[in-house]
Parts: sequence; structure tokens; C-alpha cells
Amino acid sequence: MALSIDIKNLSRAEELLWGYGVSTPEHIDLDAIAFAQGATVRYHPLDGCAARLIGSDKRAVITINKRDSSLRQRFSLAHELAHWIQDRGTGSFLCAKEDIGAHNAEAKGVEESANSYASQLVLPNYLFDPIARNSKLTLTRAAEIGDLFRTSLTATAIKLVKRTDLVAFVICHTKYRREWFIRARRFPEELWVLDELHADTVGFTMLYGTEAGISKVVEEPAARWVSGPQVYATSARTQSVTLPEGRVLTIVTLRRK
Repeated sequence: MALSIDIKNLSRAEELLWGYGVSTPEHIDLDAIAFAQGATVRYHPLDGCAARLIGSDKRAVITINKRDSSLRQRFSLAHELAHWIQDRGTGSFLCAKEDIGAHNAEAKGVEESANSYASQLVLPNYLFDPIARNSKLTLTRAAEIGDLFRTSLTATAIKLVKRTDLVAFVICHTKYRREWFIRARRFPEELWVLDELHADTVGFTMLYGTEAGISKVVEEPAARWVSGPQVYATSARTQSVTLPEGRVLTIVTLRRK
């Protein structure tokens, strides 16, 4: 893949990757980057946290919870690398599962900054955009791209939505509430994403039924997902997937009928 890179527009994480000659998703070797940055990575069972960083001067030890999935471990390592690179000298870090994640709107301060940096380490714009360009905004496509970058379906779906010019959002529900949602950059301010998962959506059926995996892409009334002006003249293209711990993730793309 021939890359045309505007060095001036790279994020700090992208500058790091580019400096190591990373030009394809397969080149993103976080363990090797950690070693080059003076950090030893260990994988052990951890209780009470997803990852741990203990650093002193120019050396650090990063411990990742080996009980987590391989993709979860990968993002946790990127998160701790962000702490080591950005927050060196401020102490050690014990990062809970709730602190780490591309979707974590509750993370604040250094944890929020580490998540942002980690997202660029595992899904850098300069590699992601050429691959995702002209892609359909679906979970199926997110899964395909995630396989290339070795990233979770959730993280990749969020990236697709953040980089699209379509009117869209990605949303996660449990049986009890809307857990979180992220809107595309051109999502209209006058539209409100609904809290409740409508009983007539495929996502609801999957959440309360036995169907697993990724659903088919379906067309449905936008009023099942959003409220606001002209919503009844708008349709929604949706696709849902079941996630662990009783959750369902949906990508919703809105368009005028």
C-alpha cells in the first residue's frame, strides 16, 4: 500500500509509529515498541485491574491481565504505553477495566488521554483511512478491518463512525439501559439519540433472544432510534451484534427517504 503522509497532521501516537517505519497494520508490534521505549511487558493474571504500569527513570514494567481476551490485552497494552510515554515521572498506574476502552466516555484526565493515544496506536488514521475509504458503514466491514489491525469489533466500529461523513452513530445497550453512544462528526445537533432500545428493532430481539453474532443490515424507521425535526421523513439503516456480558452493539446510519 503506497502511503502519502502529511507529517504535520500526524498525532503523537502516529508520529511514534511512523518513526518506527510502520506502513501496514501488520507492522504495529506493541510489544516491540514497548521494548524500544524501555518498557518490559509481562502477561500474568491480575486481580482488580486490567493492566499495571510501574516505572522509574527510563525503565518500566507493564503487566497485562492474561485472563482478558487477546484483543482486550492489546488495547490495554496500548493504554499503558500511552501512560509510559505521556505521563512518565508522575507515578505508577493501576488501570481498571472501566478505565480502558475507546468508548469510555467516563474516563477523565490522564485516563481519557491514554485512551485517545492508545486508539491512535492501534488504529492510526494514516493507515485506517485508506483502508476504510469508500467502505460501507456496517459491523460486517468493521469486523473485516478489525481483523487487519487486530482490534476489537467495538473499537473498529467506533473508528469507522468517527471517520465517516455520513449521519451515523454507534450505540451499546444492556437489558437495563443505554450504556454509551458515539456520534459521527456531522451528526445534526437537533437530533437526539433515544435512551431506550425500541422493542421492534433487531437489536432488541437479539438482546432478549437467543440469536448471536452479527445480524443482517436492515432498514427501519429512524424514529425507533432518534427524535427531532423531520425524523418521520428519515430512515435508519442498522446492523447489530451481540457482545459479552449481555450487551448489544448497533451501528445506525440515517438518511432521508
